[in-house]
Amino acid sequence: MALLALSAASTAEMRAADAARAGARAVALGEDPEVVREVVSRVAGAGAGLSTSEDGEWVTVSVTVPVVSALPFGPLEAEADAVARTEP
Repeated sequence: MALLALSAASTAEMRAADAARAGARAVALGEDPEVVREVVSRVAGAGAGLSTSEDGEWVTVSVTVPVVSALPFGPLEAEADAVARTEP
């Protein structure tokens, strides 16, 4: 059972990282926030959380993905961040 929970957490972490990278690319290219949300949801799944921040020419995208597990640890989430330089 614990092995299945670990596998679910690993999968959620990979989806969060992939979605954060895809979202950061979309923001860096100047896509609208709605398009960025669609990109992140497509990669991470409909339940993914998304936040963005900008610092000059750099953008950071953070994505959270719920970990689906049968173990009673409470709600678990995987989180990943990605940073990209905005396009001129």
